[in-house]
Amino acid sequence: MGTANKVPGVSGGAVAFVLGFYEEMIYTFQKINLKAFKLLFSGRFRSFLAYTNTSFLVLVMGGSLFSYFSMSILLDYLLLHYEMQVWSTFFGMIIGSVIYISNKFTDWNWNNRLLVLIGILIGAALSFLPPATENSNLWFVFACGIIGVSGMTLPGLSGSFILMLMGNYVLLLVDSVNVVFETIHSIILGDFEVLNLPYNRMYLKIAGTFFLGSVFGLIFTSHLLGYVLKRWNSIVTTLIIGFITGSLGMLWPWKNKLFFYDNGNLVLDQNNAPIVDTYQYYFPNLFTADTWFIISFIFVGIAIVLGIGYFERKRQNN
Repeated sequence: MGTANKVPGVSGGAVAFVLGFYEEMIYTFQKINLKAFKLLFSGRFRSFLAYTNTSFLVLVMGGSLFSYFSMSILLDYLLLHYEMQVWSTFFGMIIGSVIYISNKFTDWNWNNRLLVLIGILIGAALSFLPPATENSNLWFVFACGIIGVSGMTLPGLSGSFILMLMGNYVLLLVDSVNVVFETIHSIILGDFEVLNLPYNRMYLKIAGTFFLGSVFGLIFTSHLLGYVLKRWNSIVTTLIIGFITGSLGMLWPWKNKLFFYDNGNLVLDQNNAPIVDTYQYYFPNLFTADTWFIISFIFVGIAIVLGIGYFERKRQNN
């Protein structure tokens, strides 16, 4: 989930949905409420841990954070050197997700089919919106945190891609992350002067505000989705199938990159690679070996998701 959440166009929530723990994740986030804080502050720690499903929460969030900062390093390398193969694999994984979820869903009446179409149109529309300009206002950054966390709670909706549309992907997921890491590294080495540097303090304030917005958004959306899932499960599922299908446009492998510039200067990430601002899509020549080599990775992506789904069903049956 952590790796998926970092990549624009890929939804961590879709990963949770396919792996079968999406609803448990939503209901667990929903348990972060007033009752949980009462149990915690009254010293009833065992009741607090049981009520909030803390072991599950720690595994999911810990795994997401670990993969965000470790597996994403590998992903950054692969995107730099084997970009089309990576996008093709993700494209196939989305197709596999749609197949897997659709096969599990049985209530295919005309109303639900219409909802799938609505979900596809919304997902496709988001794919082609032009990105806004960067905005470091803290209220806007807080709103970015609320909206950006949607990739964890809404399958098919990429939080990273939404941040790109809002113009703050580089500010929040590249520049701020780099400053936080550099600051932590300096503090570990005993250099506390980094906290007094205006540049660092500004980005730490931005990172902290984004984090608070993400936590608030995670709790708020999980409560909303928990309520909706209990009452309109089939509606939510069909919209999710539509969202995921509509997001295929973001992952189309054949595209030219337009890079991000700040005041005329090319912006680089932590690996000194140019940051992509947007893409220009094109259709490949189907009569070349290179095209079919890339297409083969789409089938690899489909096989990965369907294989995971197969072993998940087998585990549940046992």
